[in-house]
Amino acid sequence: MRTPKIKSTGQIFLIPQEQIVPNPNQPRKRFDYDELEGLAQSIRQNGILQPITVRPTDENTFELITGERRLRAARLVGLTKIPAIVTETDDKNSAVYSLIENLQRQDLSFFEEAEAIERLIDNYGLSRDELAKKLGRAQSTISNKLRLLQLSEEMRYRISRAGLTERHARALLLLEDDARRDRALGIMIDRHLTVAESERLIEQMLSKEGKTRNNLRGIRDVRVFINTLNHAVDTIRRAGVDADAAKSETPEYIEYVVRIPKLEQIKLPLPSDSEAV
Repeated sequence: MRTPKIKSTGQIFLIPQEQIVPNPNQPRKRFDYDELEGLAQSIRQNGILQPITVRPTDENTFELITGERRLRAARLVGLTKIPAIVTETDDKNSAVYSLIENLQRQDLSFFEEAEAIERLIDNYGLSRDELAKKLGRAQSTISNKLRLLQLSEEMRYRISRAGLTERHARALLLLEDDARRDRALGIMIDRHLTVAESERLIEQMLSKEGKTRNNLRGIRDVRVFINTLNHAVDTIRRAGVDADAAKSETPEYIEYVVRIPKLEQIKLPLPSDSEAV
């Protein structure tokens, strides 16, 4: 079957599915068969509503950039031609785009995300700061993701299989060797421990060894910091300033935002004549 002649990029073409090759930098390694079947059923009924993205590699093939699930589902359906946007890009940007799409769709596990970030840094020489900007993440977030890879592959598998969270995994990193991490992980899985319970378990393990750490104490002390901020906002309000505070929490951080009107907008009560000096 002849390859369509690509005169310009950015247009949608129908490309024979057998001429589309996988992206070697695809960060997602596991695909749920039931989800693919559901997507395949939708494609049977409605077709592919959003084209995949590919780049030409030679005269006969196109390398997938984004749309792995759509391509797999289309092959389940038996589509012979796939609607695709053809774009010219290099290996590095192709890998970055693939990771960004998966992050935006929340398709990746936290370990898959960490592994993809490591590959981008190792294979393409991206700095953590540069990668953080491309992904719209803080540099500290990138560093925390990479720390997860200090856990052995076997532990990562067990954590994922048990449905534990990224915070469970980070708690394990407070232990210095695999033997103790393995013991703690076994208890966390067997007893179905929450994050807070897992952190207490690890604190107890470190305490028995005389190695209670400041960063473990910080898990408890963060409440003190929040109370201090709340007290500061109350003080501002008692001074007559209409301060607004909002706290939100994600798996990665606690965000505390305080909004104070600009000086010219603040209207403090004026003293009466009897109070004037």
